[in-house]
Amino acid sequence: MPLYKTITTPENSKVLIWKIEESYSELQEGIELTSNCKARVASMKSEIHQRGFLSVRQLLKAAGYKASDLYYNSSGKPHLKDGKEISITHSFIFSAIIISDKIIGIDIEKQRDKIGIIAHKFVDYEFGFLNREDIKRLTVVWCVKESLYKAFATDGMSFKQHTKVIPFNLNEAQTVGWIFYHGQIERYKIKFLEFEGFTCAYAIKS
Repeated sequence: MPLYKTITTPENSKVLIWKIEESYSELQEGIELTSNCKARVASMKSEIHQRGFLSVRQLLKAAGYKASDLYYNSSGKPHLKDGKEISITHSFIFSAIIISDKIIGIDIEKQRDKIGIIAHKFVDYEFGFLNREDIKRLTVVWCVKESLYKAFATDGMSFKQHTKVIPFNLNEAQTVGWIFYHGQIERYKIKFLEFEGFTCAYAIKS
């Protein structure tokens, strides 16, 4: 199918979300993979991951880029050759990218009960306004922290120790995220949305 959703933010950042319904061969149509991309796809044992990978290249095409315009640094953070910032995510049947002049991060996660079981691994401050049964808001917190992690892209950063998500209501669809890392303090505007049992959040550095 075509794009599932496109969002343009006031900061001139663009979010593109794809629902992965096509076959592997259909997702190959209209995109030219680099030799590195072909090798990466071939090394993936799961077709779900292969289709997720190809759907991201379809999103790049929808944003006006070629697969060859994307590269990764030594830490694994994606970059675009024109200097714009990019962040990438995929989860099961959805993938998404965000492109911006600002520092950004994005994450999609399926809403599942098991997040309550692992909440203690990534939640600290946030237990002041939610609990382990609050699956939807816990999923938002996870997505926000993953987005902050992708934006900051620093080895040794901990979701639990170095990030905080300000209290929010689901119907507000926005909050603020903070990074406190060895004397560095960064503030990020957060937007989030829910669709078909999934949560997506993206962080834009203030």
